[in-house]
Amino acid sequence: MSADLHADVADVVCLGESMVTFAPSSPGRLADVPAFSRGIGGAESNVACSLARVGHTARWISRVGADGFGDHLVAEIAAAGVDVSYVRRDPDRPTGIYFRTAGEREGEEREREGAGQPLSEVVYYRAGSAASAMSPRLVPRERAWSGRVLHLTGITAALSDDCHTLMRELTARAPGRPLLSFDVNYRTALWRGRDSRLLLDLARGCDLVFVGEDEAVAAWGLRGADAVRAALPEPAVLVVKQGSAGATAYARQPDGGDAVTFEPALDVDVVASVGAGDAFAAGFLSGTLRGLSVAARLRHGHLMAAAALTVPGDLGTPPSRERADGLVALDAGAWGTLRFGPGWTDTGTPGTVRAEVPHP
Repeated sequence: MSADLHADVADVVCLGESMVTFAPSSPGRLADVPAFSRGIGGAESNVACSLARVGHTARWISRVGADGFGDHLVAEIAAAGVDVSYVRRDPDRPTGIYFRTAGEREGEEREREGAGQPLSEVVYYRAGSAASAMSPRLVPRERAWSGRVLHLTGITAALSDDCHTLMRELTARAPGRPLLSFDVNYRTALWRGRDSRLLLDLARGCDLVFVGEDEAVAAWGLRGADAVRAALPEPAVLVVKQGSAGATAYARQPDGGDAVTFEPALDVDVVASVGAGDAFAAGFLSGTLRGLSVAARLRHGHLMAAAALTVPGDLGTPPSRERADGLVALDAGAWGTLRFGPGWTDTGTPGTVRAEVPHP
């Protein structure tokens, strides 16, 4: 990394929009819900918060409005232990907000399957947001490259033409570039009327790529993990998330071939799936930073996802590193008997049980 970069190099820099979220106080349509509770949501800031909570140094870069919602976002993300010193306030554009009834991903998956009404309603108020104004001029490369890893997602590329230009610049292969991590994070609504193949182009320029099988079908018409790898041979590591089945990682070897590793997902009593993909990416990145095997990285991803799946919001409390390492070290048979419910990461809570033991 060149000498003119920020002297305080973070483990991971995460760049992208975060929004204030409003979740319903009771079930029902948005038209009928009488009140909402406030939270925060953003793929990249979720990853940063999760990494900070398991002991890594994480920096979040974005733009928020010079408004109360911007104040709330910055304060909450900083409270998780994330460096927010490179977040800029925009006096002319607002902080994005959105309202939802349930997990946005469940709704999108239902739409993709043509099953009629989506399982959830999500209404975004992000057009013209402060984050959508991010550009190479407003986000200098030296700031974005101020970590061992730079983590980006496809959401940013869809926010505006300037954001897409920024993504192209940051993913360009050039001297001093950190390891580039990219989560495709395809969102149907954001890419309506736009060419989603732009996501393929961005992914090809990265070192580590995460994509769901469902996303690959919806965005590119690719079916199956092998087909995704055939379309994305460039990344040194490609992780294809396969829902409740697990995840497959393709890691390029010195001879040019791939070592293919599959790790099954955990049995989880799901409260909400919002944020699970971000948590999985954080777990895998944590293992990458620690130099763990690909299999261990996948398992850490599954554990972090289980923490997110068992809470109603975007961010779950991850297990301690010691506990996570102990679970990751289990043999395949023991790993397959684990089951997780709400509260499993709380200190002193049994939470993790074997399948042969009745689940509380």
